[in-house]
Formats: sequence, C-alpha cells, structure tokens
Amino acid sequence: QVQLVESGGGLVQPGGSLRLSCTASKNISSIYYMGWYRQYPGQQRELVARDTNTGTDLPYYPKSLEGRFTISRHNANNTVSLQIHNLKPEDTALYFCFAISQPFATPTWGQGTQVTVSS
Repeated sequence: QVQLVESGGGLVQPGGSLRLSCTASKNISSIYYMGWYRQYPGQQRELVARDTNTGTDLPYYPKSLEGRFTISRHNANNTVSLQIHNLKPEDTALYFCFAISQPFATPTWGQGTQVTVSS
C-alpha cells in the first residue's frame, strides 16, 4: 500500500499563494485517483481537487474553487502538488492528500498539512 506524506503548509496572508506537495512511497502512474481534501475542525473532509491517471479526464474541482486551485501529478518523482492562489481566510484548514488505486477502492491518506490564512 502506498504511503503519502504532505508538505508545504503554513501561515499565509490573504491574497497570497501556496503550493502543497504530496510525496508517495511508490510509483503513482498506476494510481487511478490522486488528490486533496481539506477538513475544518469538527467537520467532515471535503474534496478540493482530484486527478485521474487516464490521460483524458480533466482534473476535478468543486465549482467554488475553480480558478484558484490547480492540481498537478508528477509521475517522474511520485508527487502530486496543489497550487492555491488568492488564498482566503476560509481556506484555513487541514489539507490531506489521498490516493485511490482503482475506482471504488478504499483511499489511502496522508497525515495532513495545516494551511492557515491570516493577516
């Protein structure tokens, strides 16, 4: 089973940008879904970006996040990144990387990285 380690979180001012990275313990080219969720305290995780390895499917973002969030899969170094622009205080959350090896499989999660947007 793949292991995932997130990095890149931190404190950012509103309007700033941040790049989160997720490093996998093995080759990710065969992993069907890779992406990111975020979680607010006391709430369920919500999907913020998802990439599919088909080569034809476009990445998925919730409508409310389109244009500010960009996911990229880098098979050469087994990483998935999440670029976030124009950060807002409501983006403050714990961000988790996930991997789903094939459709309907159980996801594997990283430990999470905290993003705090505050002046």
